[in-house]
Amino acid sequence: MGAIGPWQIVIILVLALLLFGGGGKISSLMGDFAKGIKSFRKGLQEDDEKSLEERSDKAMDVTPAEDKAKAE
Repeated sequence: MGAIGPWQIVIILVLALLLFGGGGKISSLMGDFAKGIKSFRKGLQEDDEKSLEERSDKAMDVTPAEDKAKAE
């Protein structure tokens, strides 16, 4: 249970390479991650706006007509 196998060593080496690889790899990874989130949110907002426009085009006027008898 306490022995470290070859897969655990590979995982540790990959994490160490990512963390200490130099060249600002973490900041570039996080920047790419942030760009992905921003574009995802922008896509969601565009979909919401499109669906709102489509729904407003299909909306029916359900306002009751005024009776002339009630108006007088």
